[in-house]
Amino acid sequence: MLWLALRFPSLPLEIFTRGMAAPGPLAVASSTDAGAGIAACNRTARSRGVRAGMPVAAASALAADLRVLARDPAAERAALERIAACAIQFTPVVSIASSTEVLLEVGGSARFFGGLSRLWARIEREMDAHGYGVCLACAPTPLAAQLFARAGLPVRIRHHDALRSNLGRLSVEVLDLSAESTALLHDIGIPTIGACLELPRAGLARRLGQELLDGLDRALGYAPDPRPGFVPPADFTSTLRLPAPVGEAGALLFALRRLLAELCGFLAATGKGAQCLRFKLAHEGRNDTRFELRLVTATRDVEHLTAVLRERLGRLALPSPATAVVLESGLLLPLASSNLTFLPDARDEAETAARLIERLRARLGAQAVKGLATVADHRPEYAWRATEPGSGTGSMQPALSRPLWLLHAPRPLAEIAAVPQHGGPLTLIAGPERIESGWWDGNDVARDYFVARNPALALLWIYRERRENGGWYLHGIFG
Repeated sequence: MLWLALRFPSLPLEIFTRGMAAPGPLAVASSTDAGAGIAACNRTARSRGVRAGMPVAAASALAADLRVLARDPAAERAALERIAACAIQFTPVVSIASSTEVLLEVGGSARFFGGLSRLWARIEREMDAHGYGVCLACAPTPLAAQLFARAGLPVRIRHHDALRSNLGRLSVEVLDLSAESTALLHDIGIPTIGACLELPRAGLARRLGQELLDGLDRALGYAPDPRPGFVPPADFTSTLRLPAPVGEAGALLFALRRLLAELCGFLAATGKGAQCLRFKLAHEGRNDTRFELRLVTATRDVEHLTAVLRERLGRLALPSPATAVVLESGLLLPLASSNLTFLPDARDEAETAARLIERLRARLGAQAVKGLATVADHRPEYAWRATEPGSGTGSMQPALSRPLWLLHAPRPLAEIAAVPQHGGPLTLIAGPERIESGWWDGNDVARDYFVARNPALALLWIYRERRENGGWYLHGIFG
């Protein structure tokens, strides 16, 4: 077996900052009390001398404008669960190891991704797209991979033979012992795991407990170390708090793209696609702003979803600055992977049309984009109806003598010496096509249609009313 450990050392901070960069020094602590310890801080705070473990009062003295946020363990756990769900696309064996660590068993799946190096790079890119900084380490046992990741060593150890010597160089700090046990080891001159392994086992167990020896045996592969598998949830929900209020809807795209990247990772892991996405924008002292993206077909393409969301945000006005964003999956459908082809096929063409419809609806609104279906009626204005795009029936190929562009209502034409006029006198070049229909519904017509040409050589579709005092009318324009 081959285990890959993913450690997220800045997770307490990144659940706040991955949506947008903080405008100043920012830190996260167990509480905002002066005596609480700093858990993590951003680069601006570190440049002022703020460090993890420092009391809030000391950090505030170094950076007077330091913002300190209270840790949110529930949000950290939810973020780690979303990471674990996304990781299932790389291997079916995923386990949450601690509050900042996820384990992947990649011995069987690395070859599918082109080897360990390519899988490693793929995971780093995925986590970067989600907005998380990650430390990776690989070892034959899960605990050993965790220890190397805690030490910040990106090792790739494949065989047990090299495990003992490499583990021996690590500090005992990575064993996550109590402060008293760690201090005792340092007091007796045992700073590394290698030195710890040289001690008599009975004496070490008597002083520090059997649990330490059991952990070392699991790390070295001498004892079994089963890990509980992670089961992804049925639906996806992700919340991202913003480090500063955002007043423009378009400025939220960066934060929402982080959530879309998480969603698409979740969908890839579960073999599904999303056809409906629900968004919620939180405001201070106001009701939440809610909107949906309804797609023509299910997808898990983050670039396409981002493009559609960009159009939707372009016509969204915020009542007040947003403080957090939430993404919830609506309708999820099974979605098979598509094969790569040299030339586009019918499926590619249908997918391209669906994506165009989705972008138009996001920009113009769902009611502004419709499909057309033919109706068995000779009257041109009654020979079609609006439908959902792609759901129309019947042939949409008109007769050669009829245009695709009909006016909303026929427009009367002036006459000079019994010749209809539109930008000059019109020349009749085809017709007549007589239509007499509609007597049964009270909208009967009696018309003779002609194809006409004006002096600018534009082709028009006109008709003459065959009733008493009838005149000439413009009804359509040829492309």
